[in-house]
Amino acid sequence: MNGHQGFSLIELLIVVAIILIIAGIAIPNLMHSKMAANEASAVGSLRTINTAEITYSMNYPTIGFTASLTNLGGTSATTCASTATSTAACLIDTTLSSGIKSGYSFTLGGTTGTPAVTYTSSAMPVAPGQSGQRYFCSDQSGVIEYNFGTACTGNGTGMPL
Repeated sequence: MNGHQGFSLIELLIVVAIILIIAGIAIPNLMHSKMAANEASAVGSLRTINTAEITYSMNYPTIGFTASLTNLGGTSATTCASTATSTAACLIDTTLSSGIKSGYSFTLGGTTGTPAVTYTSSAMPVAPGQSGQRYFCSDQSGVIEYNFGTACTGNGTGMPL
């Protein structure tokens, strides 16, 4: 008879139970970390939009601010390398100009007048409670605000970061 013995069924069940307990603890923490990363990315993207809006208004003073993410973006890297126009200013990346990035949906609006002297930008979680919990917004002041559970529209409607 061979002197080697395998693991008993009880020992294997105990190891599986320990692994399941560790996974039960780790998965919620992973989801929370992913939401925190998405929220940090959304804030960074709103900062990028704020900077792009200011640059856009300086480059196109007769237009002022724009209400279109596609106007701030470009159609491709090769287009941006050769020319930038008021309809494709190449100030933000194509992912952000599409309106969806890192579990958040981005919109621009609120431009008034010619040239436009105001704008509002917002970031809403694509799947609230899963991709993020907070709603973010900003305006021409550059202050980024947030709300829990409801969208904010800038101009002091949320809590400043």
